[in-house]
Amino acid sequence: MAGKPLIDWRIVARFMSLLLFVNGIFMLGATLGSLFYKEGVFVSLLSCSAGLMFLGTIGLVYFKRFKPDSFRREGYIIVTLGWLLMALSGTLPYITTGVLPSFTDAFFETMSGYTTVGATIIPDLEQVPYGVLLWRSITQWIGGMGMIVLAIAILPMLGVGGMQLFMAEAPGLGGDKLHPRITDTAKRLWLIYIGFTALQAILLKIAGMSVFDAINHAFTTLSTGGFSTKNDSIAFYNDIPAIQIIITVFMFLGGMNFVLSYYAFKGKFLKIISDEEFRAYLFLVIGFSILVSLFIYFYPSNILNRPAALGETIRHAFFQIVSVVTTTGFVSVNYQFWTPFVTLVFFALMFVGGSAQSTSGGVKIVRHLILLKNGILEFRRAFHPRAVLPVRYNKRAVDDQIVSKILAFFTLYMLVFVIGVLGFSVLGVDPKASIASVASALGNVGGAFGGLSVGSDFTTHSYVAKWWACFLMLIGRLELFTVLILLTPYYWKKI
Repeated sequence: MAGKPLIDWRIVARFMSLLLFVNGIFMLGATLGSLFYKEGVFVSLLSCSAGLMFLGTIGLVYFKRFKPDSFRREGYIIVTLGWLLMALSGTLPYITTGVLPSFTDAFFETMSGYTTVGATIIPDLEQVPYGVLLWRSITQWIGGMGMIVLAIAILPMLGVGGMQLFMAEAPGLGGDKLHPRITDTAKRLWLIYIGFTALQAILLKIAGMSVFDAINHAFTTLSTGGFSTKNDSIAFYNDIPAIQIIITVFMFLGGMNFVLSYYAFKGKFLKIISDEEFRAYLFLVIGFSILVSLFIYFYPSNILNRPAALGETIRHAFFQIVSVVTTTGFVSVNYQFWTPFVTLVFFALMFVGGSAQSTSGGVKIVRHLILLKNGILEFRRAFHPRAVLPVRYNKRAVDDQIVSKILAFFTLYMLVFVIGVLGFSVLGVDPKASIASVASALGNVGGAFGGLSVGSDFTTHSYVAKWWACFLMLIGRLELFTVLILLTPYYWKKI
């Protein structure tokens, strides 16, 4: 009798079919937007949406009779292939409408959307059809919480368990759960996500944005993605401080652990205040914002080219600090003119990231906390070699295995960063731009927004360099191990 196959490709195919169908549904939303604004690209978008839903339906019907369980091995490949399939199918609106006729450019823009990197290579956003701009924002909204988490919420109709997929999509320390059943956890996360998005859109409209711009920026703020409908990003609205303040608040919420947001709704504020990662996140934002405010207020060649009002200075500083820490990538001013010291501060913050179980990218604050605590304990262990001194987080001892995994993650992250820089250099990108490109792509921070740059301007990169950037975006979004494990011989061997 033949042994059980290493990977059950039937469940992989079922899941890919589901993702195609769901992607088509979301694309239909962009199609309706195009219809509302009476654009000529409506037919193209409708064809793309219908085609994806048709292919997804065929796959779901064909594989309906298969009801295998999903194991950890399938989980990793489903997550990775799922993101790739979403990005590939998401290129259709750009190509069919002629906004980005090059497949490489269209794939880059789509991957940047789903991974919430926010780097764009569209030269003039304000000339792009509304339907395509809306689709561009939707990709970030989907990617913010994770397309896989959405699918987990509706997996019961497929008869497939989802814990392995959730762990592959959102690896980390595990943390608290909102509900013992993973599907119910995913549903609660999405309810919070949708609620925050709707609230922000309403507030932005009240503050002075158009309905279209308010919806788009709500999609790309809470997802910490950073796509804008304007060439100058949020700098376009600098004359309306309320818009900047609203976006700052929701970027902060996007970079916060969503479990804590759930506690806030339940009135359990002590759980939020007692969380070490949240306190570090809050103090990091406040501390660096004050520091940057002082520098740009007193520095003689101010970016504003005039004496800055204290309130304006603080507002820009907080906005940019929150934008970089949460890896959103929105810009209100070009901070590269805010003294070399401040520029280096922003570059360093690109490696921090937001909270675990948030929509932000980067290393994540909790990992930095564990590494710092472990490093400090090494001094005590040197004088007390026989003492048992565990790392404590939220008043609980952290398992040594978790500490080892975090050390491995950080080591691998820096190794990938170096390899990424070398890769761009080989492809002809100058050293400074190579470093900025990797920090931007791997940390999911963002790229260029018109004349206001955060990280690197990817429009000048060659086609091969853009594909290299896409690879870094993917492994950065899925936190290295989920993708890189597929490149190891261990994954493809039976244990």
